[in-house]
Amino acid sequence: MSDEPLLEVENLRTTFDTDQGELIAVDGIDFSIEQGETVCIVGESGSGKTVATESITRIVPIPPGEVDGSVRFKGQGLQSIDDEALRDIRGDQIAHIFQNPQEAMNHVYTIGWQIVEGLKIHQDVTDEEARAKAVELLDRVGIANASARFNDYPHEFSGGQKQRAMIAMALATDPDLLIADEPTTALDVTVQAQILDLLNELQDEFGMSILLVTHDLGVVAQIADRVIVMYSGKVMERGDVYQIFEEPAHPYTQALMKCLPEFGGNAGGIQGTLPDPTDPPDGCRFAPRCEHAASDCTVGDQPAEIEIEPGHLASCIYYQQGYDSSVVQNDDLGTNANERTEAADD
Repeated sequence: MSDEPLLEVENLRTTFDTDQGELIAVDGIDFSIEQGETVCIVGESGSGKTVATESITRIVPIPPGEVDGSVRFKGQGLQSIDDEALRDIRGDQIAHIFQNPQEAMNHVYTIGWQIVEGLKIHQDVTDEEARAKAVELLDRVGIANASARFNDYPHEFSGGQKQRAMIAMALATDPDLLIADEPTTALDVTVQAQILDLLNELQDEFGMSILLVTHDLGVVAQIADRVIVMYSGKVMERGDVYQIFEEPAHPYTQALMKCLPEFGGNAGGIQGTLPDPTDPPDGCRFAPRCEHAASDCTVGDQPAEIEIEPGHLASCIYYQQGYDSSVVQNDDLGTNANERTEAADD
């Protein structure tokens, strides 16, 4: 068995050529995923989460997009292989659940046909075998009377059923890595919980890894092993789920936490807006919105990530030598978040 991570991303940078100039969506991020692990990328809309995951399998349209950096899957570089070789991996060993199943599905084909199509492309199966597996998958993800629903069209499925069908499509080829982009968006709380429970069950059953994109910290608490906090194309903080919830280190992570109900549910959200991606500020990207920002926060590049404890890193000058980290620490957040992670475990 290889000691390499299942997925290893280094210095990933994705830009788009626009009429306003170069738009920097992802700006030199690194992360890895181990076999069987769930890693969540969290942050506000516009932080670069979706673009980062779509850059991994080169879904980003080029042009106007341009992707640089290193992406290695099972030790193989994905940025340098040809399109045909990538197609053998994408949709087979790496599968996507897209943010909006309503738009991701083809509405002129039945749900069953769309599952069978992926199976036929990536596996040597007969039509009968493909249909049988598609029905089995629909049943496995909780679609009642799956054999009959096989012939239904997307418009005949509810929002939650479409999301379940998308999961069935993604799992059809038994992928090693499932990339799920906001898989519970626009679903009611009950259906959201069912989808997350389903992902947990299927992960245990198939032994796959999950890279999940979300802006919902409640989802993160329920499913994540490790968390990557992104803002304006940069990584602000990373750590295991307990470190992030119990001891949030970066002011941006803390601001996200304060929007949760147990911290008063800041109805106004975080004050201010994300910076213009065509003209990002110097220094820390979050500095213009940070209550602790000092003059040193607004010069140079994004601060280097400092390891606060093993596996827990934050990109904030207050953790560098010569600065007082107590300025940005918040014990109340840690106490309340500890209660949340314990409740999620239960």
